[in-house]
Amino acid sequence: MPTTRCPAAPTYPADPTPPIPETLAYSLTLPAAPASAALARATTREVLRAHGLTDMLDPALQAVGELTSVAAQFTESSNYYLTLRYRFSTLRLIAYDSHPRHTSPHLATACDTRRRAALRVLACVCRACDGTWGFGEAREPGGGTRMWATLPRASAAAYGAP
Repeated sequence: MPTTRCPAAPTYPADPTPPIPETLAYSLTLPAAPASAALARATTREVLRAHGLTDMLDPALQAVGELTSVAAQFTESSNYYLTLRYRFSTLRLIAYDSHPRHTSPHLATACDTRRRAALRVLACVCRACDGTWGFGEAREPGGGTRMWATLPRASAAAYGAP
């Protein structure tokens, strides 16, 4: 019986270009546990440092902490998903959890009120940075809820300044 060999995997040379803000694009799957918010903040801190965005650390870490804490609280699965992207001089943070939108209007309103209250610090951070935030139904096939924050670099760099 002839043996069939697997074709050799293509070799991709390592990109020697150091990270820059415009190449910041990371996704994390995190366990739905209280400690995951700290892991997400630590990862975000290192990613922002590597990409030369340390001037955005304070509001970005606050926003990631808020998004991931709420995602861990609301998800109905064993994990949730976080993405970090930098495009057009703006840091975009998105957390996906598996909590579905309620079909009952009363339950949907109560759930949205609870989620909005849990994200009140995020709202303050985004307002101080001229950013945006929100939540809604996830468009991904798995459904659930998508929460986001955008932080423009210029105003985020001035976060907390008198």
